[in-house]
Amino acid sequence: MKLHACNYYKHETVTLKPIHSAKNTKPRTIKSCGLKQDLQGQSVAVIGLGKSGRAAARLALARGASVLAIDQNQNLGHLEKDSLFEKYNDGLSLRTILGDFDGELLKDVDVVVVSPGVSVESYGLACLLQSGKRVMSELDFAAQVIPRSIKILAVTGTNGKSTVVTFVGQMLNHLGIEAFVGGNLGNPLSEAAFHCIALPSSKPKFQASIVEVSSYQMEIPNKYFCPTVSVVLNLTPDHLERHKTMKNYALTKCHLFSHMVNTKLGLLPFGNQHLNEAIKGHRFNLAWIGAFPGVKIDTEAKTASFEVPAVGVVSQLQLHNMKVMGRHNYHNAAVAALSVLGLDIGVDVEALNSTIEILRTPPHRMQIVHRDIQGVTWVDDSKATNLEATCTGLMDLKGHKSDAVYVNVNAICVSQLKDIYNLVYERVLIWKTLVNNGLSIPCFAVANMKDAVNHARRMATNGDAIVLSPGCASFDEFRNFEHRGMVFQELAFSA
Repeated sequence: MKLHACNYYKHETVTLKPIHSAKNTKPRTIKSCGLKQDLQGQSVAVIGLGKSGRAAARLALARGASVLAIDQNQNLGHLEKDSLFEKYNDGLSLRTILGDFDGELLKDVDVVVVSPGVSVESYGLACLLQSGKRVMSELDFAAQVIPRSIKILAVTGTNGKSTVVTFVGQMLNHLGIEAFVGGNLGNPLSEAAFHCIALPSSKPKFQASIVEVSSYQMEIPNKYFCPTVSVVLNLTPDHLERHKTMKNYALTKCHLFSHMVNTKLGLLPFGNQHLNEAIKGHRFNLAWIGAFPGVKIDTEAKTASFEVPAVGVVSQLQLHNMKVMGRHNYHNAAVAALSVLGLDIGVDVEALNSTIEILRTPPHRMQIVHRDIQGVTWVDDSKATNLEATCTGLMDLKGHKSDAVYVNVNAICVSQLKDIYNLVYERVLIWKTLVNNGLSIPCFAVANMKDAVNHARRMATNGDAIVLSPGCASFDEFRNFEHRGMVFQELAFSA
C-alpha cells in the first residue's frame, strides 16, 4: 500500500516491518517526509497559554514563524523565560503579552491559533473569523503538518472519551504499535506534530495518532484535521453555558465529520436525535454504537459483535477477561476495538482479544484506589462531573463483581457543593436524579470532603463500596477534578 503526503513535504520511500495481526502480513511501502520551515517569514499569534497554547507556540517557532503569545491571565509566566523556549529568546522570534492587550495586534499577524479553553466570543476572534483572517484551532494547526501516513482516530462525546482513547492506546502499545495518545487528554496534538518535524526521519515516529477531542476544540471549523476514524460516544446536556443549545452542541461535535469521505469510518450512538440531525450532509461510512451496521454489546455474555461490511469488519470480541470496574467499560472497550479495526493498520479481532485483560481506566474514572481492612472498597470516580456520568457509573456497580470483590452501592456520600447561589438546589437535584435512576440511597448534607468521607466510613461495612462520584464540577473547594480525586484518595488511606 502506498500513501502520499503532498502538502509541505519532500518525499522519501521507506519500508515498514509487518505490524501485529493474527496472520502474517507483508511489509508495506509508504511515502514519508522531511518538513521544511513552511512558516518562515510569517507571524503567528497564539491565544491562550495553557498546555495546548504553549505546545502550539513551540510548534510555530519550529516551523519558522515569529510568535506573539497572548493570555489575559497576568499570573502566567512569560514563555521567553521558559527553558523550552530559550533558543528563541532573541527578542525577535517570541514575544509574550499577559493581561490587557491591543486587539489591533491580531490584525497584523498572518495566522491566529486558538487554544481550546478560549471562546471565539473573546479576544475579538469572532470578528477576525468574519473578516477572513486565518484563525485556526490548535488541533487544526497541528494537523496541518502531521504526515498523512499517520492514521488519526478522533474520539469525542460528553462522557467516556478519555477512557476510550486510553484503551486504544493500551491496545496498540500491547501489540507493539507506536502511537501518539493525547489531544484533550494530557498531550496536545501540537506535541505530536513537533516531534514529527523536530526529529527528521524517513520513517514517521508514530503509526497512528489517537486524539481525544472536546467540543471546545471543534468550535472553529477545521480544514486539515481529517481523521480516518471519528467517534461521538454520546451526547447529553453539558457545556451549555458555552454552546447555548443542544442543537449547537451536537453540530459542534459533528464538525469531526466535516472533511471525511466515503472511505472514512464514523461511529455514533444509535437513536440520538440531535446527532442524527447534525450529521445530515456529511459523507462517511456510518456505524452505530448499539446497532448494526456497527457494534452491539451483550454485557451478560460479555461479548461485542461487530458488523460493518463497508469497511470489511464482521467479527466478535470477547470481553470476559476485562479487569476494570463498571459494565459501561464493556462499551468503552468495544468501541475502542472497533475504532482500531477501522484504522486499517493490520490489527484483527484475534489480536485485540489478547489486549482486553490489560486494559486499565485513566485515573479518577471508576478507579479502585484502596481495599481497607474492614473489607470496604474505595472507588475514585471524580471525573464524573455531570449527573449522566454519575448515574452510569453507580448503576453499573450494582451487583458488579470485579477481581473477586463483591461491590455493593449503599454507602455513598456527596460532598457539599460550593456554588453559593445553587447550593441547596443542586444537592437536591443530584439526590433526586439518583433516586429516579433506581439508586435509593440516603442523602446526607456535609460541610466538605473530609466530613463526607468520615460519614461514609462510619456507615460502610464489609463488602460495601465508598464511591466518590460527585455529578458536578469541582467548584472552589478544589482546583479541578484531579485535585478532588487525590484528596479523596488521601482520605481513603487515612486512619
